[in-house]
Amino acid sequence: MTAKVGPAGNSDRFYSLGHQSALEVPRYLNALSLTAYEYQCGRGVNIGEEKARALGREAEAYGVALSLHAPYYISLSSTEPEKRDKSIDYLLQSAQAVDWMGGRRVILHSGSAGKLDRGEALALATETLTRARAALDEAGFAHILLCPETMGKLNQLGTLEEVLALCAIDERMLPCIDFGHLNARSGGGLVGRADYAAVLDAVERALGPERLRVFHSHFSKIEYTAGGEKRHLNFEDQPSPGPDFEPLAQLIVERGLAPTLICESAGHQDLDAVAMLEALARY
Repeated sequence: MTAKVGPAGNSDRFYSLGHQSALEVPRYLNALSLTAYEYQCGRGVNIGEEKARALGREAEAYGVALSLHAPYYISLSSTEPEKRDKSIDYLLQSAQAVDWMGGRRVILHSGSAGKLDRGEALALATETLTRARAALDEAGFAHILLCPETMGKLNQLGTLEEVLALCAIDERMLPCIDFGHLNARSGGGLVGRADYAAVLDAVERALGPERLRVFHSHFSKIEYTAGGEKRHLNFEDQPSPGPDFEPLAQLIVERGLAPTLICESAGHQDLDAVAMLEALARY
């Protein structure tokens, strides 16, 4: 079992070649030797059953593993109970959509700490995510994996430690390690092999070797300020704020890991995903 690599959403090149429908994505990615695709529902779960199932059939035919990014406005840590309840509903909608597609992974943002102490915010998020997991089980989605994402802005809930704490709720939680976000919120802290190794080691200590082996990931170069993430860039943008994929590629191969690696470059996510695939092939 090897890493699966592909883009988040559709690239500029995809549209410039005349493609329009998500149903054309699996064949397009297969031609680039890419094997993963993260369907974007950041602004709401608006895909119907018929289209979702059709996308799933195309993805299966072309060997593309599908995941789904849940709405960005989910807030597990909101101090307003109704917002936390709505967040559970959004996760249920996301689980239904990815299930129609034949996928299993729902990637989610936890929300922000706001004016709360980070410990209080994490406690609220833990309670909400625990209820969400129970709601998914009751709705018949026990097989769907929830993937809390590490976040890029300092005021957001989503340090590596916070994500690992949320994943400790249940074995069907997988961390979505966004290395660009980690680099941005640490002010450029992911420089070389040792920095990446520390992240992977932390995942293994907290969640065990199997969840480390198949973790979910986002990767892109991200411009940042003192507050963390500012904007996503492409691999060729200079000067590069990092992070560099090469040390991570080496560690993934050396450790025999098989993560799903989703490229979130700005408009070039398909071609930069190909560059990631080529980096993995060098080791």
